[in-house]
Amino acid sequence: MALRNAVMAALLEGEASGYDLAKGFDATVANFWTATPQQLYRELERMEADGLVTARVVEQRRRPNKRLFSLTEAGREAVRAYTAQPPGRPAVIRDELLVKVQCADAGDVEAVRAAVVERMEWATAKLARYERIRQRLLGGRSEEAYFAEAERIGPYLTLLRGMSFERENLHWGDMALRRLDQRAQAITQRID
Repeated sequence: MALRNAVMAALLEGEASGYDLAKGFDATVANFWTATPQQLYRELERMEADGLVTARVVEQRRRPNKRLFSLTEAGREAVRAYTAQPPGRPAVIRDELLVKVQCADAGDVEAVRAAVVERMEWATAKLARYERIRQRLLGGRSEEAYFAEAERIGPYLTLLRGMSFERENLHWGDMALRRLDQRAQAITQRID
């Protein structure tokens, strides 16, 4: 998947500046696609040149003017064409933490353990942020009412997937910490 598809997905929420997209990327598509602000700005420029987005300048006092981007009809057609294509292969995990865990027996187990704890803290923070977004999207409605009434359900469905992913990170982290601790105890008992 190209970054432009993720940008178009984010712009389905409405007009946004590059800054807003970079900031809001975390709240919309970051649970399945990440990008730096520089990557987003470069992609917006290319998309504008390709006629997929249009930009308008908004003058601001005491701040630099900002450009607000929105999808053009060609951009919306590109979204339709993109969604009609079969998805690529499922994502593969490329996670440095897992490489460190793989090496834990020959490495610094305490450092690996600390990295697992840190990952769990990140997952907990993301889950809290995702829950705030979920509550905002629901707006006091039940999920069933949301699905029946909402103009767009895709953002909610992807949010649920991100929440599941972070819950699994916590589940795995708990198990990994337990096993690392058990291993450390067994080694300590052998030494004594």
